Amino acid sequence: MILKDLIKGNEIFRKNQLPKIEHELKDLVENGQHPEVMFIGCSDSRVTPDLMLSTRPGDMFILRNVGNFVPPFKHDEDFHGSAAAIEYAVAVLKVKHIIICGHSHCGACQSLYQDIPNNDSLIHVKTWLNLGQKAKEKTLKNKNFTNDQEKFRETERNSIIHQLDNLLTYPDIERLLKSNELQIHGWYYDIGSAKIDFYDKENDVFKPLSEMPI
Repeated sequence: MILKDLIKGNEIFRKNQLPKIEHELKDLVENGQHPEVMFIGCSDSRVTPDLMLSTRPGDMFILRNVGNFVPPFKHDEDFHGSAAAIEYAVAVLKVKHIIICGHSHCGACQSLYQDIPNNDSLIHVKTWLNLGQKAKEKTLKNKNFTNDQEKFRETERNSIIHQLDNLLTYPDIERLLKSNELQIHGWYYDIGSAKIDFYDKENDVFKPLSEMPI
């Protein structure tokens, strides 16, 4: 896909789809957004939240970054884009659910097993990948794999669990979880089949999304 395809795509959207949702968009403009769900997903171009979940404008507040990682809470004067989005979703939008959605064939998780050069081209990527190190360590410790591909799939799932733990470092999230005003979820999306599994924390296992208690 090249730039002219995107321009044409917008023309098609405005002609064919906009009339169907024009009233919804007008309402969102006039009354603001009130999503109940925050979706934290990977920037991977193969992960398409609205498409794979059949959502509409206003349904989800979406944060995407490399590896669907969640940086732990840290109060300093640095720039924290992902943390700011999480705080905004919780404190301002008052979402009821936060979903961390990892996926198969994740380049970030695979990169945890590669040497990233120490140069300015990837300096921020290398630092960011530190957020996946605990998932790598857990995977190598448990050894629930027989080849590299199984190792990567296990790392992807372990990363989701670790990022859920990082969410708990945010004071508002911890407070809202205790008062049952917020729920957090770990999902795993298989790109090839489009199937989603959810993390059952009580049994420490991923199960089909259709079995998730609501």
